[in-house]
Formats: sequence, structure tokens, C-alpha cells
Amino acid sequence: MIVINNMPDHIHIFIGLNPGQAISDLVRDIKQNSSKFIKKKRMLIGNFAWQEGYGAFSYSHSQIDEVVKNREEHHRKKALKEEYLEFLEKFGIEYDMRYVFD
Repeated sequence: MIVINNMPDHIHIFIGLNPGQAISDLVRDIKQNSSKFIKKKRMLIGNFAWQEGYGAFSYSHSQIDEVVKNREEHHRKKALKEEYLEFLEKFGIEYDMRYVFD
């Protein structure tokens, strides 16, 4: 993990990924381990669970500031959903709005 920036309703993580590792396995591990940690430390009142889906986009190391840092300020101007849809468009990813943000 290179950089992580959390927001109230989502996180941005910049990771150096081993080419032999599947992104889905990495995200599963992050969600499992962080859920266990949050529950063990009783960091929230009530239950905690990640949403089922996730987004993963490829950027170069030189783009860390653009992609991960200063997200709080950035999200004051642009909502998460708006930004996420822009990522999908930018990367040419087909999607069905019925399955975006369950």
C-alpha cells in the first residue's frame, strides 16, 4: 500500500500491485481484514459491512497527488457518484446504472 485516504463513505487506496495478484483477491482481503479490525476494535456502533462492489483503476506512481491526495477538498466540489461515473467513462468501462452504488 502506497497511500490511503479515507472519506466518510468511501476510501481511495493507491497500491503497487504484483502482476500475478488478482485485484478481486486483493480487494477481498482488504475488506475482510479491515472489517475484522473495525469490529474487533468496536470502532462503530452497530454493524459494519462494505458494499459488495468496488472500483479499481490503473494509474502511474506520478499521479498519486492527482488521484488520492486532497480528496476531502476535491469531494466538496464533486460528489463520489459523479466522480465514479467519470472514471468509468474515462476508462471506457461499460456499466449498467442499476448496479452502480447499490
